[in-house]
Amino acid sequence: MNRILSWEITSESNYRNRRQFLRDAGVAIGQGLLAASLPLSVVAQERDLKTVAGPFSTDEAPNSWNDITTYNNFYEFGTAKEDPYQNAQAFKPTPWSVKISGECEKPGTYTFEDIISPHPLEDRVYRHRCVEAWSMVIPWVGFPLGDLLSRFEPNSNAKFVRFKTLYDPRQMPGQRRAVLDWPYVEGLTMNEAMNPLALMVVGIYGKELPNQNGAPLRLVVPWKYGFKGIKSIVEIEFTRRQPKTSWEQAAPREYGFYANVNPAVDHPRWSQARERRIGAGLFAEKQPTLMFNGYTDEVAGLYAGLDLRKNY
Repeated sequence: MNRILSWEITSESNYRNRRQFLRDAGVAIGQGLLAASLPLSVVAQERDLKTVAGPFSTDEAPNSWNDITTYNNFYEFGTAKEDPYQNAQAFKPTPWSVKISGECEKPGTYTFEDIISPHPLEDRVYRHRCVEAWSMVIPWVGFPLGDLLSRFEPNSNAKFVRFKTLYDPRQMPGQRRAVLDWPYVEGLTMNEAMNPLALMVVGIYGKELPNQNGAPLRLVVPWKYGFKGIKSIVEIEFTRRQPKTSWEQAAPREYGFYANVNPAVDHPRWSQARERRIGAGLFAEKQPTLMFNGYTDEVAGLYAGLDLRKNY
């Protein structure tokens, strides 16, 4: 089967218009036939989410649905950017639960519904920067991570938060290869986790999160490089000590714990000073990378006195 190219995939706006046209025209067609005629990334998640306008959104135009759902880093489904789109469609993100543990007063295992039900879902449009010098603007749906963590009443010993992704090689073919030490682990300081920009995400473009984007629950930390956006989260632990993240273990000279966007510090194998927006084309001019990805006013105070060249 030939791979569907990005320019051949129906955009989110065209998809919605086409469905409206079919309804208005009274076209009688079975859901199975309709699904067969559309790319899987489009039909995988049908339910619209009820949201409110969230703070902190950029006024930059978001990337298309196609850009966001077909160009992904999600090594559990493969290392190539198109692998998650191709390999995650059979993944089943329901039912889902998250284990809460460590330095908190309310540990336990909570269902997905337990996790999201108390929180109004917000629309937030965030810039994103990946280490490989590309960027996107994504309209996320989620709620503040800090609001969620506060429910479990972390105690005074909780200095960091450790997150873990599902380990299921049967459903996640990328885990059958020793690319990383599975399951994937990520971490934040408590101050970072409680910053109102940090978002627990359940959707994009007002719809449920597609599998390849980290369904059903993922982290978004917009002032950090993309590998801080851990996906398909099944464990959250409050810890006294700084957790060792998966990328720190895999390549400690290249990927540090903090992962802040800092254009003044080059990656060992490429420059971080400029970036190209996904969807703009290979020959589009790169733009300067912004410190903290443009969120300096909101987060610079978290790192007062910290050398961000050494603490990369």
